[in-house]
Amino acid sequence: MSLSKNQLKLITSLSQKKYRTAHHLFVAEGTKIVAEFLNSTFELDQLFCVDNTIYKNLEKVTEISETELKKISTLITPNNVLALFKIPAENLSFKSGFIVALDEINDPGNLGSIIRLCDWFGVEQLICSTNTVDCYNQKVVQSSMGSLARLSIIYTDLEVYLQNSKLPKYAAIMDGENVYKSKLPTSAVLVMGNEANGIRESILKLITNTISIPRFGALKQTESLNVATAAAILLSEFKRLT
Repeated sequence: MSLSKNQLKLITSLSQKKYRTAHHLFVAEGTKIVAEFLNSTFELDQLFCVDNTIYKNLEKVTEISETELKKISTLITPNNVLALFKIPAENLSFKSGFIVALDEINDPGNLGSIIRLCDWFGVEQLICSTNTVDCYNQKVVQSSMGSLARLSIIYTDLEVYLQNSKLPKYAAIMDGENVYKSKLPTSAVLVMGNEANGIRESILKLITNTISIPRFGALKQTESLNVATAAAILLSEFKRLT
């Protein structure tokens, strides 16, 4: 069976958020990433592959040619399989434990890296402001390397969420308390801000503690750290000290 025109149109349309929202579908590519979603609670809608022997026990599989795969892939070098998965319904709950919240993160690569970091450090829930980049953006899905399949991600009004959360709220800012000298709690919300503008003032008003990563260079002229790099350092400290 080959790729139909309707399938081609649907798959290519999912590069835009409005169509992902309309169809409740997103795209995952590559053997490893698709396997992560197949082994998760995500529901498969359709799978397209150039070698069906790997997926012979699955339903909803269409075997296509390498030429057809190139037409629907966003990768420079397509990797054997592309699958459509259903976007699950969000279920906002005020969990205890350690939670990461993102305020207007714009770069898909940064969000994908932060999702991987949350997975690595055992963070189960990621709260995103409504104008944070869509986690089902294909660049986010690919850069998260399958970690998206294991993380609860909620898009909501971040101000309202913080107002209703009973956890201590930590903000990563340039002039906060030195994280290496801070006594960090087991349960908290860590807020990371926009790549260019940091955390909005309306969000900062809801913060109970501010922390920062000190600069150790002799000149101390580096303007800032990449948000994903900063998240890695802070998550490591929270988990190391708790």
